[in-house]
Amino acid sequence: MTTTDTISLFLKDEAATIRLGEDLALALKAGDCLALSGDLGAGKSSLARAILRAIADDEGLEVPSPTFTLVQSYDLRIPVSHFDLYRLGDASELTELGFDEALQNGICLVEWPEMAASELPAERIALTLDHEGSGRRATIEAAGQQARRIRRVFAIREFLDAAGYPEAKRRFLTGDASLRAYEAIYPDAAPRKILMDWRPHPEGPPVYDGKPYPKVAHLAQDAYPFVAIADALRERGFAAPEIYKVDYEQGILLIEDLGTQGVLDDAGRPIAERYRQSVACLAHLHSMPFPRDIPVSDTHTHHIPDFDRTAMKMEVQLVLDWHIGWKRGSAPSDAERKEYLAIWDALIDELAAAEKNLLLRDFHSPNIIWRPQEAGVRRVGLIDFQDAMIGPTAYDLASIVQDARVTIEPELFRQLMDDYLARRRAQGGFDEAGFMKAWAIMSAQRNCKLAGLWVRLLQRDGKPDYLRHMPRTLAYLNIALEHEALAPLRDWCARAGIGQSES
Repeated sequence: MTTTDTISLFLKDEAATIRLGEDLALALKAGDCLALSGDLGAGKSSLARAILRAIADDEGLEVPSPTFTLVQSYDLRIPVSHFDLYRLGDASELTELGFDEALQNGICLVEWPEMAASELPAERIALTLDHEGSGRRATIEAAGQQARRIRRVFAIREFLDAAGYPEAKRRFLTGDASLRAYEAIYPDAAPRKILMDWRPHPEGPPVYDGKPYPKVAHLAQDAYPFVAIADALRERGFAAPEIYKVDYEQGILLIEDLGTQGVLDDAGRPIAERYRQSVACLAHLHSMPFPRDIPVSDTHTHHIPDFDRTAMKMEVQLVLDWHIGWKRGSAPSDAERKEYLAIWDALIDELAAAEKNLLLRDFHSPNIIWRPQEAGVRRVGLIDFQDAMIGPTAYDLASIVQDARVTIEPELFRQLMDDYLARRRAQGGFDEAGFMKAWAIMSAQRNCKLAGLWVRLLQRDGKPDYLRHMPRTLAYLNIALEHEALAPLRDWCARAGIGQSES
């Protein structure tokens, strides 16, 4: 049986009611029913209006009362249906109003829920507003994940209070493919800031060598690596966010907003100048030594992990575990697995002499901010580098010139490679042949990982949209396989039916 969590808040004025609505808008997800109870004039409609305007990110959104229509629907970031059941004749009429479908596809805000309590989901969020002195008392009852989400947004509000922004406006910004989410924070008379919501999560089951995936892949589990890498990058003149405040235990960070422009045009195509500047930034980064150990606080030093054999092999095994079965309908044989992993052992051996330095790990379009008002490397804003490692620098170049989510046409690909190599030659002491071999190996490693990852996202996580990247990923893999050092892997892929474009 799920235990109900009760939260009680005093709202001193209308502004506090609006802030509560904005906070709840960040906690609500599709499938949530928020039941709003209270006497006439208690503030139910004000709260519902604040929630809707926050989800729409439009303070001027018209929110007519659904008293006579009984329901008003909004096609927003998450669809929302606003119900007012005061005039409902019978609880069974709720089905005729399309409540079940609305709840399946989005959020339902329900005023006067007592008129159809028997028809509402048992796992609903119950919020009651009562007059108290010159203000209001909000009592929230929720359970399970719903309660945890609400507690989390209130913890972030307390964090902002402690940071000196008790009345800051909050808006959803984005949630990435990992466990992090982001909010845009609008303090009064101050520039917009970004809040990173990095909730602590359990490690998960062991997947390789008795360790869970994050530990094998060296994925950051707390905020220390992000702060460490950001500080080290800024000290060397790169545009990484300034860190204003951090709660390491709760995983909440308030950071600088580097801007809103990216490196793609409105149609999602790469903007050549911005990609070229990004590659120039990368070449400069690769020419600079980075420390392995970065002090973050008086008690914590972040040690940048190696992109080691174990991590590389676990990632390329995604081809064996997910891609092949999806491609041909049968799992790879033991002999195929053994040969494939032996090929990768030999390729990783070839990386022993490769140039190694800080690699950001996901240096591609989603993680690059274009800053036209700046000059030099500071035109390229860097984010999402908490998983940075020490490894072959060629990996990051493969990430950008073979952008996983964008098609880099051959002409632009050649231009970007030429730009990078020319800058590295000019720096002196650059082993171009060795670098190009490492580039081919790292490109193949990354694209083998992605070829399996897209299928895992489809089959395990129910996220089919990523499969649209498969043809591009396999085309990129074919380019890497052209290098003579990858002949054994090229032959293996040909026999396994990998490397041809698939739809």
